[in-house]
Amino acid sequence: MCAGIFFVLLDVTIVNVALPAIGRGTGAPHLADLQWVVDAYQLTLAGLLLAGGTLGDRYGHKRIVTAGFVVFGLASAACALSPGIGPLVAARVVQGIGAALLLPGTLAVITRLYADREEQARAIGVWAAIGSLALPAGPVLGGLLVELAGWPWVFWINVPVIAAVVAVILRTVEDDEPAPRRLDVPGVVLGTAMLALVTFAVIEAGRVGPGSWMVIVAAVAALAAGVAFVIVEHRREEPVLPLPLLRRRPIAVSTAVAATMNFGINGVMLLFTLYLQTVRDRTPVEAGLSLLPLFLPLVLLPAQAGKVAGRRGPAPVMLAGLALLVVGFALLLPLREDSAFVTLFAAMAVIGAGAALLTPSVVSLAMGAAPDGREGLTSALNNTARQAGGAVGVAALGAIAGDPARPPAFVSGIHHAAVVAAVAYCCAAVLTFTTSRMSAS
Repeated sequence: MCAGIFFVLLDVTIVNVALPAIGRGTGAPHLADLQWVVDAYQLTLAGLLLAGGTLGDRYGHKRIVTAGFVVFGLASAACALSPGIGPLVAARVVQGIGAALLLPGTLAVITRLYADREEQARAIGVWAAIGSLALPAGPVLGGLLVELAGWPWVFWINVPVIAAVVAVILRTVEDDEPAPRRLDVPGVVLGTAMLALVTFAVIEAGRVGPGSWMVIVAAVAALAAGVAFVIVEHRREEPVLPLPLLRRRPIAVSTAVAATMNFGINGVMLLFTLYLQTVRDRTPVEAGLSLLPLFLPLVLLPAQAGKVAGRRGPAPVMLAGLALLVVGFALLLPLREDSAFVTLFAAMAVIGAGAALLTPSVVSLAMGAAPDGREGLTSALNNTARQAGGAVGVAALGAIAGDPARPPAFVSGIHHAAVVAAVAYCCAAVLTFTTSRMSAS
């Protein structure tokens, strides 16, 4: 199960460090094209995670996790064989489908295995830590593969390993009892369309300006899709997103904070990669190694954070994580084109530590409030929020920073993006603190 989250996260970080090479190899020099290589995967993952959770609840999580791995592996091969940016983006969409099928079931199986609240929190911490190994592994491995074999190998590497993982799952994971649930196709379509239109509007606003007719039409269409989604979900007997689930305060807060967390983390990950390779002219391997201060805390701290969340509750750990994120993004403000790397590394380390505290505590808050039989859906909702926030963050912070080929303007744009992310984390901290005080009283 931990292998599932590992591969889902690996294909975010390993692709990020390969983006400049992908741009050169596919003839796609524009930042907006490269943003779609990242966001095509994350949007599909975000839009279909709720459906993946529902399918797992209905047909059994072992079956759906296995199917997800198979789709993910085949799509990885298609990515490696893509002759241009269009086919690559399409294959990334299929990869996102596979990830959406497998990811919710991984946490659902773990949650059912550990019934005790404290044991469950520790197990979630281990799950988060193993998944976080993909974060430092991705940039380093991606940099090596790009330099030694070419960018297609960041996708080829998935195929044989996934084949082995599927064989192990079939032999070792026990079947679970399925529940009779229907898939809400209109809800899935409208929710995914809303996320895609929002992301398209933000990316195009960065490319052609917010006053473009395409941006305006996409924004209006996104609003219409969002309104239609809420109306449809109110009327469906078995909606993909049961709105009453969000009336449970812990689940609502964890959903909002999870989205905000990945908004800044995924967005700044793209900016760091472009800054290192374009502004500072580092090789893919050097850039990958330079990202380790961001990712190592995400490996070392989540298990301990999960233990603390199990003993003292998730809210204090969440607040500590959000505070560190605000400080980390503030440390990006002195960054210049020729800054000493210690300036960047210090900001990365603090941002990574904040995310490491936040990740397991947010998940623990959500899963602790999950209704019986809805663990898969609750897990999918939490991961949907994270992936949707990450996709919008890549689009928004990339649009704010602008073209890395113009270093002075790009570095100034990083400062503006850092301020936007820090404000978002401050709002999340206020929400968390207010809700925890209300729960205590």
